Amino acid sequence: MFKFLKGVVAGSGTGPKDLPYNIGEPYSSAWGSWTHYHGTSKDDGSPVSIFSLSGSSSQDGHLAAGRNGVKRLRTVRHPNILSFLHSTEVETSDGSATKVTIYIVTEPVVPLSEKIKELGLEGTQRDEYYAWGLHQIAKAVSFLNNDCKLVHSNVCLASVVVTQTLDWKLHAFDVLSEFDGNSASTGPMLQYEWLVGSQYKPMELLKSDWAAIRKSPPWAIDSWGLGCLIYELFSGTKLTKTEELRSTASIPKSLLPDYQRLLSSVPSRRLNTSKLIENSEYFQNKLVETIQFMEILNLKDSVEKDTFFRKLPNLAEQLPRQIVLKKLLPLLASALEFGAAAAPALTALLKMGSWLSTEEFTVKVLPSIVKLFASNDRAIRVGLLQHIDQYGESLSSQIVDEQVYPHVATGFADTSAFLRELTLKSMLILAPKLSQRTISASLLKYLSKLQVDEEPAIRTNTTILLGNIAGYLNEGTRKRVLINAFTARALRDTFSPARGAGVMALCATSSYYDMTEIGTRILPNLVVLTIDPDGDVRSKAFQAVDQFLQIVKQQHDRINTGDTSGHSNSGISSTRGDAGLLGWAMSSLTLKGKASEHAPMAPANANTPITSVASTASSVGLEAPETVPVRSSSTNDLITDQPVPPSPTSTDGWGEIENGIHEENYSDKDGWDDIEPLPALENIQAAQKRPVALPKPQVTNVRPKNTGKAFVDEDEEEFWDSKAAPTPKASKTLNKPAASPDDELWGEIAAPPPKTVAKPLTLGRGRGATRSTPKLGAQRINRTTSS
Repeated sequence: MFKFLKGVVAGSGTGPKDLPYNIGEPYSSAWGSWTHYHGTSKDDGSPVSIFSLSGSSSQDGHLAAGRNGVKRLRTVRHPNILSFLHSTEVETSDGSATKVTIYIVTEPVVPLSEKIKELGLEGTQRDEYYAWGLHQIAKAVSFLNNDCKLVHSNVCLASVVVTQTLDWKLHAFDVLSEFDGNSASTGPMLQYEWLVGSQYKPMELLKSDWAAIRKSPPWAIDSWGLGCLIYELFSGTKLTKTEELRSTASIPKSLLPDYQRLLSSVPSRRLNTSKLIENSEYFQNKLVETIQFMEILNLKDSVEKDTFFRKLPNLAEQLPRQIVLKKLLPLLASALEFGAAAAPALTALLKMGSWLSTEEFTVKVLPSIVKLFASNDRAIRVGLLQHIDQYGESLSSQIVDEQVYPHVATGFADTSAFLRELTLKSMLILAPKLSQRTISASLLKYLSKLQVDEEPAIRTNTTILLGNIAGYLNEGTRKRVLINAFTARALRDTFSPARGAGVMALCATSSYYDMTEIGTRILPNLVVLTIDPDGDVRSKAFQAVDQFLQIVKQQHDRINTGDTSGHSNSGISSTRGDAGLLGWAMSSLTLKGKASEHAPMAPANANTPITSVASTASSVGLEAPETVPVRSSSTNDLITDQPVPPSPTSTDGWGEIENGIHEENYSDKDGWDDIEPLPALENIQAAQKRPVALPKPQVTNVRPKNTGKAFVDEDEEEFWDSKAAPTPKASKTLNKPAASPDDELWGEIAAPPPKTVAKPLTLGRGRGATRSTPKLGAQRINRTTSS
């Protein structure tokens, strides 16, 4: 028998040096003759607890009881019983004396008495935590008595330890024995009952009345021990004699009836621990109910989960803070990670995480959040993006670039405009952590698509985002992207807040442009907006023109004074701190209309919600055009039409992106090179040297033939004739050809025609041309016929 027990407890090593754990400092208290040490694993440094028991010889009674405890702890498994990891027995010789030591390695735990002092809970929070702990120990005792027919025999404060998640667990199995209900037996039922202190023994055990014990229910002895634990817990003192159990002043009133039944003098009348769990009012409190709900979360339906998690953030503030952080927070993170929790749980997780230090948040919460980005649950994705400001700064650049961004980027092409907008706004935090390769190869391609999105708010916020992240682009990318994005797209948008955003973005990034770009590409486009129909756009345009003229004037002064130390692109300082200037133009989307349903250049305020506006095409008796008028610089200018492509779409999840914008299948271009810039300075100078052909006084106005169809009615003829010069008696009218893109660009920077009184220009396609009138400045003449 002894050899068998020794074989059960013996490990692979022959001494502490071979023990795969390091033994640290001891705790101040432990059960019986055992010593409880801190410990760590030699493999990975993870914390453990190590218990040791020494004896003078292998025949020592304490060692025999210790071997029984090792065997029982090794074979009995329950969530509320201490988890066994490793054991070994070592025999050492010191001269003629021989010393035998048993080592048990378990999960890291702390004696309950020390943890109570460490937490320092008081009042309601203390009672709630004690209720949760007693609930766990009662389940462990009930499991031993009712399910396993085992008797622990020494349930007390010293036999309870606390894990890192503040769970209570039962250990000290040295006296544990099977319950023998055979009344014919006469010998002792508990072989090592002499290890139990007399103050913890019920009367029948103190008298060694084994016949009465065998006639009693299996829980009789341990119910008494549970009563002793309750007394020690609430009195705050160690039980020294049985008579002290009569003092009930410290016992909560809701627990007092059950406490008295546990300590009944008649063994058969003692309360079964399973009944204690089911019936006691004491265990019905917020903490116990919350933890129990979390532990059986998989058994709850979606409605119960949603209701629970919506209440959890407020409920967590009322619970003991340490229990929330060490018990509820790990349960919540695990439930979210494995899909058991609903989307509202993310709000509770982030609120609890805000109570942690930065280091603890990075270790305990951030890994779960990173894994959630791979979730297919749309509600989870929305929650992550809505709260990204709460954890985004804690993400490292490597994690963002390799693990977070690939999942977030699929939202750029999502079918939901709301999700596209949230994805766009999240880039304000994530973009600074992306590598230049990711920005150039992926992010800018998506932003190029979003700048022609069907939702005006998304187009506006894309421009604002580009202005905010300009400082994180390399110089070559800034040269290629910024002016094209702000002038050729944003300033020509039909939505007035988008035009205003383009003006602000140019001002905020003024330090990135050289004098040539300011003079030939930026100022010509800004000046046009000084007569914009929207007052807010006009005001911003005037401010921008003043700012850029001041930059040019400073450069002029430096050249005149011979100061060559200044750089040609030294503008008004615009650093990353300017992000505050470019706030989001739209706080939310009102998804009621397409982009084509907005009247071109309709006055709107950047802070007002987007509403559906009826198309103006039908008001002039024409079919709705496929292109949307982008910008009209004045009532006498040409109308520039730019097609608005449909918004990219994707699958409902974080899956592959459709419409050919998947990063792997994308071309090397990022979507900005296809924008035709305004004519360069040398082209303007060359055009100014060309002779300007003025029309002869007696020659009729000639309209070249147009290869396309044109709709011309009588009202239209009257409108164009009212602007034209007087018509000679003999005239020949031809259709004007469609303007080429070059003509449009030239028309924008050329000198304006003489002012005439005319009706407001109606919108449409295929209009007739005005009769030729003398113009000043450089012009491009279409000579289709010879005069």
